[in-house]
Amino acid sequence: MKSPLRHIALKALGSALLLTLLSGSALAAYPERAIHLIVPFAPGGNADIVGRLVGQGMSQSLGQPVVVDNKAGAGGGVGAVQVAHAAPDGYTLLSGSNGPLTVNPFIQLNPGYDPLKDFAPIGLTSNVPHAIIVTPGLAAKTVNELIALSKRGQITIATSGIGSATHLTLALFTAKTGANLLHVPYKGGGDLLPNVMGGQVQGAMTEFSAALPLHKAGKVRFIAIASAKRSELASEVPTMIESGVKDFTAGSYIGVLAPTGVSVDIVSKLQAALIAALRLPVTLERFKEIGAELASPEQQTAAGFSAFIKQDYENSREAARIADLKKE
Repeated sequence: MKSPLRHIALKALGSALLLTLLSGSALAAYPERAIHLIVPFAPGGNADIVGRLVGQGMSQSLGQPVVVDNKAGAGGGVGAVQVAHAAPDGYTLLSGSNGPLTVNPFIQLNPGYDPLKDFAPIGLTSNVPHAIIVTPGLAAKTVNELIALSKRGQITIATSGIGSATHLTLALFTAKTGANLLHVPYKGGGDLLPNVMGGQVQGAMTEFSAALPLHKAGKVRFIAIASAKRSELASEVPTMIESGVKDFTAGSYIGVLAPTGVSVDIVSKLQAALIAALRLPVTLERFKEIGAELASPEQQTAAGFSAFIKQDYENSREAARIADLKKE
């Protein structure tokens, strides 16, 4: 006669094995339906362009469509909140960037999420370097000339807004160089460019890709680019480091994240799909066209992107302190 305790133990073991098999089967089947990639900005911007491009590439590996949903508002916070509170099943992802991940925590009293705790990084895709441009009539062609000229009279430099990624970069640049620059905040990167061309402001800290066509047309002039090396699209433009600003790199980055709690297996599948998407010729060609630098192989991984976010978070904390930003 079987012992009741032995019978119960065998039944429990059988149930555990069944759950394990079912769980493994579910993971093997992922994804079984469309995945939604939340872009927390309006269509047409860098996050949207990269999100759609990478999403299309990932869908080829995953065998399911990656649908882009634009959820703009609160500097990327509206979309970030939606993803942070979504089910951690791999079907809701975030096209994350500086704003929601490493800027909002230092300018918003209650963002509604914690970027270091509420997201599981999948991988970094790309980075568009920041650069200083000036109106063609300004008598400064190098960083040293710009600094010297500013000390003879304050120079107005625009950014895409108070607390924006370019504002924080400008604050760090000013602190490192001692340049006498007056920050002029605009409502967006596109709004400031006509005023730089027209001379209403003398220059701007902006995304390299946004100003490149105007530089090529002679309507603005690059002073320096905040990247580790010169861009192939404008090899005549020196880096900040070459110009004497030690270790100075900054840019607007895009990466893919899931809600915290998503399984390791799903993260692994998404990471593999992202890396495959970043190797596609169409992705590399489009990145080149928009002046985006491909993330390093390490940064394309979950661990590498996580380390990147933590470092940029600390950089933003320091920049916000220098710029004396107050949370609102």
